[in-house]
Order: sequence, then structure tokens, then C-alpha cells
Amino acid sequence: MYGYAAPFYSNPIYYILLVPVLILSVYAQIKVSSTFKRYSKIPDRRGVTGAQAAYEVLRAHGIHDVQIRPCGGSLTDHYDPRDNTIYLSEPVYGAGTVAAVGVAAHEAGHAVQYALGYGPIRIRAFIIPATQFGSQFSFIALMLGWVLYSQPLFALGIVLFSLTSVFQLVTLPVEFNASARALRTIESSLLLDDSERQGAKKVLAAAALTYVAALLMSLVQLLRYLLMFAQRSDRRR
Repeated sequence: MYGYAAPFYSNPIYYILLVPVLILSVYAQIKVSSTFKRYSKIPDRRGVTGAQAAYEVLRAHGIHDVQIRPCGGSLTDHYDPRDNTIYLSEPVYGAGTVAAVGVAAHEAGHAVQYALGYGPIRIRAFIIPATQFGSQFSFIALMLGWVLYSQPLFALGIVLFSLTSVFQLVTLPVEFNASARALRTIESSLLLDDSERQGAKKVLAAAALTYVAALLMSLVQLLRYLLMFAQRSDRRR
């Protein structure tokens, strides 16, 4: 009989990579929350609300068919291409703060990406169904492959899980580009002054760090499964 995960967990490579990535993930979550909270207390001098900032980004790119609506929660802001609507959370939609302007402009940047056919966001939209399928069934395939000692089934689980890593990888340029579009419009439309723009930039940079951490965590977990697969292969020889 082959051993279970014990030999794998003695592999130092996984832990050498896992520990710093875990630390980065925790730091990223704390950073985005604290930075958003900090700049949510700083009103922008022009009194531009999040909803108005999103509208200005859309108008600057000649887009007039996107709806802007409030939604519940905090840091739940997003653009939904299915109904072509930007949803802004309560601390953003009607708030005239530096954080609200930055976050709202970023979400409007996603709407602009869809309207202009930005390549990475089209790729991300295309692979979403496969990614959802992979996230739902990868663990099942991995567990069955490990318990039943089936290398083909375990390999299938790895392939399905890798779709998550691909999605996270494609997400990075999408998020960075949306922030870049937002900051350019904030500057060109004079929505914030110089010092306020630096605050908005910090808010968006903190949010971007969470996507970097998510990608790294996904890659570390993928490495884990690859090491398990290699270990099982060595034991079968």
C-alpha cells in the first residue's frame, strides 16, 4: 500500500513557499481594509461622490449605456457585464471621499474595458465557465485520485485546479489596467487634486496586492498537487 500525505508534507519546498505567501495574504487583507478605511475618512475637496466619479470615467471614454447602482456591504463594489451595471457599495456610492472616488473609478475602468474589447478581460470572461467547473470538481478528482491510487484521475484534478491559477494570472493585467484607466481619468478630469490622487492610488495599490497574493497562493497550492503527483509516481516505480 502507498502512503498518504505524510511523505509529501516532509517536503520543505512547499513550506518554504507557503509561509511567506500566507504572510503576504494576511498582510494584503489588512492593508486593503486599513487603507480603504483611512481614505474613507478623508473628503475630497470637490465633493465628488463615488457614483459621480464612475460616471465621469464612463463619460471620458464616450460610454453612456452603463448603469450605476448602489449595493449593500463594504468593499463589494464590482462591474457586472451581464446587466452592464456598476454596483457600488454604501461607503462608495454616495460618499465624497478619496477612497470612494478611487474605488468607483476603478470599477468604471472595468466597464470601459468591456466596452473597448480589452484583450485580457475578454480572455477572462471566456475562461470563467471552465474556471467555475474546475473549482467545483478539482477537489473531488484530487481526493478520488489520491484515495483510489489513480494517477490519471489525480492528474485530471491538477488540470482542473490549474484553471484557477490561469484565471488569477489573467486577472492581474485586468485589475492593473482598470486602476491605470481610473487614475488617468481622475487626473485629466480633475476629480481629485495631487495629494488626493496619491491617496486614491494607495487604495487601488492595496487592492491590487490582494490579487497578487491570490495568484501566489494558487500557484503554491498547484505546486503542492504537482509534488504529490510526482511522489506517487516515484512510489509506483
